[in-house]
Amino acid sequence: MIDTTKTNVGINPAVLLYLSLLVILTGCEQYQDPPPANTPAQTRDASSVSLYGGEGGRQYTDSQEITTANIHRLQPLWSYHTGEISRGSASVRASTSFEATPILVEGILYLCTPFNRVVALDAATGAEFWSHDPKVNLQGHYANNLVCRGVSFWRDPQITDNQHCAARIFSNTNDTRLIALDAKTGKPCTDFGKKGEVNTAIGPGNVAYVGEYQHTSPPAIIGDKVVIGGSVSDGSGIDAPSGVVRAFDARSGKLVWAQDMAPPGYDYASHGVSDSGYALATPNVWAPMIADEQLNLVYAPTGNPLPDYFREYSGDGRPERGHYGSSLVAMNGDTGEIEWHYQFVHRDFWDFDTPAQPTLFELQRDGKTIPAVAQGTKMGFIFILDRRNGKPLFAVEERPVPQNKKFPDLVLSPTQPIPILPKSVAHNDLNLNDTYGLTPWDKSQCRQQMESLHYQGMYTPPSTDWTLMFTGNAGGINWGGLAIDQRRQLLVVNASNLAFKVKLFPSADYSRLRKDNPGKEISLQSGMPFGMWREMIMSPLGIPCNPTPWGTLTGIDLKTGEQLWQSTLGTTRDLAPLPIGLNTGTPNLGGPLMTASGITFIGATMDNYLRAFDNRNGKEVWRTRLPSPANATPMSYEISDIDGSRRQIVVVAAGGNSGSPITMSDTLIAFALEEE
Repeated sequence: MIDTTKTNVGINPAVLLYLSLLVILTGCEQYQDPPPANTPAQTRDASSVSLYGGEGGRQYTDSQEITTANIHRLQPLWSYHTGEISRGSASVRASTSFEATPILVEGILYLCTPFNRVVALDAATGAEFWSHDPKVNLQGHYANNLVCRGVSFWRDPQITDNQHCAARIFSNTNDTRLIALDAKTGKPCTDFGKKGEVNTAIGPGNVAYVGEYQHTSPPAIIGDKVVIGGSVSDGSGIDAPSGVVRAFDARSGKLVWAQDMAPPGYDYASHGVSDSGYALATPNVWAPMIADEQLNLVYAPTGNPLPDYFREYSGDGRPERGHYGSSLVAMNGDTGEIEWHYQFVHRDFWDFDTPAQPTLFELQRDGKTIPAVAQGTKMGFIFILDRRNGKPLFAVEERPVPQNKKFPDLVLSPTQPIPILPKSVAHNDLNLNDTYGLTPWDKSQCRQQMESLHYQGMYTPPSTDWTLMFTGNAGGINWGGLAIDQRRQLLVVNASNLAFKVKLFPSADYSRLRKDNPGKEISLQSGMPFGMWREMIMSPLGIPCNPTPWGTLTGIDLKTGEQLWQSTLGTTRDLAPLPIGLNTGTPNLGGPLMTASGITFIGATMDNYLRAFDNRNGKEVWRTRLPSPANATPMSYEISDIDGSRRQIVVVAAGGNSGSPITMSDTLIAFALEEE
């Protein structure tokens, strides 16, 4: 977020004095690594968290040992280092992000590393049982960095537990493989695909380079099927790989069904298709999916079709491929047929693709229990739907939005869906009088910059003029998703407030612009007359120009849809040469974890803290230093101690994010209450 190497600005001495005083006042909290496990790994009786995000994706634990009354005793228990920060070239290290959330089965934690190494750990001590290295191609140009956010577990009911691969760990890789491993040994399940792997690059279409098509999320499991989506690089063109969702047999790896998200009436004979017959450049599903076994539905949060910011097919007859874009799509688990879909952005030209795992829960209303699904969006809106049919459970209005006068032939939707409740947890409107600055000078510079941009609100159409985007394509809500306490009917979610600017340019200028502006996000959008240039809006001091807070945590009453509280999330402590800790909030990546005792744990910020908040009022009740930001979602479980007593443990990956100038690490850390 802040690149101090590119800042050469004199700062008022009074400001430096003020910042120096803040350094003294903030003290010198430091993280200390707990000792590594000195006992062999052994399984112990433990609770189960066998799904990414927990049951229903609710990011919730029934554990109640840790409370607001005793959380001051919470201390690091053990740590595990993946070792990958020291592996690879400097450029590879600079493109990794440790964002994994482990799952837990029979006392064993399973997780993946940015290089897609799958690891099994003793949940009590962090000692390693086994690891499997698929040796991914580290030289690819991965648009989303080298990332693996989780793995999936499946037990075969047709064979006994002691047989090879009776229980399987499924993992996607950055370089497009689906891998099946024996949960006990980590060895490949050789009856799955070819020697335990399926090449998922075969089918979606021509992949222009290693990394254009990528997997970052864990597969979904429904019955005996493993369901995967895929990520396609922003800025790809009209013949980009398909956004196809595929289900594979969990035993053999054979393809069972495929859903390519093509619009109704798509002419496969004359329009763009892959060698396998899938429509190209359709909305992809890069965020985690989730399955409802009882309804036999797989819920897929879709992105927008490609290219992101300009799609106009010059009369070649191709239909707009966004029919299922920026939506929640419910697919039949047996066939992949679409049962229903609900669209959050019509004709999305803002890269507002649906970013987070859907959250399944039971909504209590008027004495009735309604099977519901909550979906967070980059706009900060949370749509709450009946998961049986996709109908909204809170009112949604279609409101008029600006139209594109620069490109009258580019058809935009005249309206966009806006939930009445819950209200957006992000800031959707920008008042230029509220631009941020550490000094009057940089605040004035920010205001001048933002006044020069075209802005008509959140749905301002992109054009050949620089256009302000707020919220921007980073959210709002991102892949960290939502946490829900069904008993209390409480939802907690984190969000970012960060302004971007975007500009379309003639495609003939692409090579020159890339050469003259190294390091900038400039994409060709091949096949279109216009490319795309996108930047965060920063002050000359290297800080965001838009008003604070830049990060928030919000609690919502699911019975009424009303916000109960909103707290600032994150400080500038680790974002500047001086650890000043201004309470501005920070952009955040990762999600919250709620406990039955009424606490929300969250890292996600760009400072090196894991925090805990009181769910009753949103007040921070605890925080601890980490070796780097925890840009991941915590998880928690109970496990039997040596004396047979039960102990609650909270685990989080603290690795930082290579997209930010912050300390990187490769540490998985477990916390537990210090014994009295």
